[in-house]
Amino acid sequence: MAKYLLLKHYRGAPDPVNNVPMDQWTPEEVTAHIKYMNDFAARLEATGEFVDAQALAPEGTWVSYDGEGRPPATDGPFAETKDLVAGWMVIDVDSYERAVELAGELSAAPGAGGKPIHEWLELRPFLTAAPTVTE
Repeated sequence: MAKYLLLKHYRGAPDPVNNVPMDQWTPEEVTAHIKYMNDFAARLEATGEFVDAQALAPEGTWVSYDGEGRPPATDGPFAETKDLVAGWMVIDVDSYERAVELAGELSAAPGAGGKPIHEWLELRPFLTAAPTVTE
């Protein structure tokens, strides 16, 4: 089995087909979207392919070490030009092809008007070992 991270973006990915921001959806559309996500996760949990999922608030701050004895440097809240992760799901599947299949299905979550979002999801494999450095 191989673990993959499915990253959902508030922005930074190509625009989806049904490109209506969630803050413009009706409460029923939000509920339907969350139900789809929960049902999807429950189905993967039953097959042993679900590992974890979390949603993230749009607020956040970049933090970096700023030198010995100095407080961390911050940049935030996030600027409009920065990529912003909305949440993630971790899956554990038998193949890359299965990961792509599930990402495509998750991309069909309903949005405005109950129509599939067709959102772009970033599919990233977990490293299974530290990369080796060759000279």
